[in-house]
This record gives sequence, structure tokens and C-alpha cells, in this order.
Amino acid sequence: MKETFARYGIKLSDDKIEKLKYFGEIIKEYNCKINLTSVVDDREVLIKHFLDSAIGEKFFPIGANCCEVGSGGGFPSLPLKIVREDLRFTLIEATGKKCEYLKYAVKELSLDNVLVVCGRAEELGKDKNYREKFDAVTARAVAKMNVLCEYCAPFIKVNGKFIAYKGEAAEELKEAENAVKTLGLTIESVNCFDLPDGMGKRNIIVMEKIKNTPAAYPRGNGKERKKPL
Repeated sequence: MKETFARYGIKLSDDKIEKLKYFGEIIKEYNCKINLTSVVDDREVLIKHFLDSAIGEKFFPIGANCCEVGSGGGFPSLPLKIVREDLRFTLIEATGKKCEYLKYAVKELSLDNVLVVCGRAEELGKDKNYREKFDAVTARAVAKMNVLCEYCAPFIKVNGKFIAYKGEAAEELKEAENAVKTLGLTIESVNCFDLPDGMGKRNIIVMEKIKNTPAAYPRGNGKERKKPL
């Protein structure tokens, strides 16, 4: 594991390696109860979930207060937290059973400054306790970029970052041009990675929030998906 991560400039201590291994066991345990992931082979979990999540760590500012939208299995947030102990995370997940799993994983892995919030992004994005409160917002495998921007932009502070984990995303980015502009974002960089063992190509898109998101967004009632910006 250490060598695999080192190839991407990520240094792992023995303690972090043990935490990632234990996280893999937790995923297996809970995957028998709820559908967290179809990826269950140890090597695939290491690369497709843990390494894929950790590759983006350099895009998160030091000590950032982060929000993850649609946490699901806890990717990229929990591997990022293990690798970058300085980061703080609020995990937003709408499914109760997945929230229970996330809380269990956070406790078992002894991860400080991680809060699990059970709720819908389109509702919490209008809540003054969450709206434009975060230095960095991230999401992985939640929705297409034009939809994802509307879910995530409301949580980001002006001058904060939106760090989106995607497969090959050129077409989605083109479709999202109007959403990016409307929601107060601008594309800072598109970073391309090849995972080991031919396990896929990944894009990490980094956007900056350059102005406040208009109060009308997110629109709610499913409009984000039904009529994307």
C-alpha cells in the first residue's frame, strides 16, 4: 500500500496504513447490510476507493473546513481525513442507514472533527448554518457536473474551492458551462490521473467560488436533476 500511494506523492505512516486497512474491513462488514459499493476485492478497494480519494488531497487548503455532498460510502472524505488529519469534514448524506454506517466508521477509526449530517443537499444548501460556510466542498459519483454544481456551490464560501471527483469529464464540463457561471464558480484546473493496474482514468476538477451563489439556488423539489442549469 505504501509504495502504491508513494507513486502519487502521498506519504503514508504505518498508523495511516492500519486505519485504511481497518476501514476496508468496516466497508466489508456494512456492505453485507446495506449497498455501499459493488467494489469488494481488496486490491480494487485500495485503488478505486482509497487511492482514488487520496489523490486529490493536494487540492485541499491546509486546515480547511470541508463539506462532502452525498457521502455514501465515505469517499473521498474518509480516506482524505486519514491521509490529511488537518482537514475538518461535514458529511452530508440523505439515507439514514448510510449515516449510521458513516458515524460508526468515524468512531471506529478515531477520526476527530468529522460530523455526519443526515439531510438533503438541496434543503441544507438553503440553511444559514451550512450555506456558504465551507472552505472546500467535494463530491464523488453523485450526479452530472451541471447538477452537481447546483448541489455543491451553495455550501462554498466566496474564494473557497469546489473539488469534484469524476471519470473522464470533458463532455460534462462543457454541458455545465452555464451552471458554473450562474452559481458563482469558475474552473481553476482539470487534473487527469490514471489509476494503477488499468483501473481507469480520473479527473479531479477544481473550481473557485468567485461570487455569492444567487439565493434562488438550489431550487429544490428535484429541479436540479429534472431541469439542469
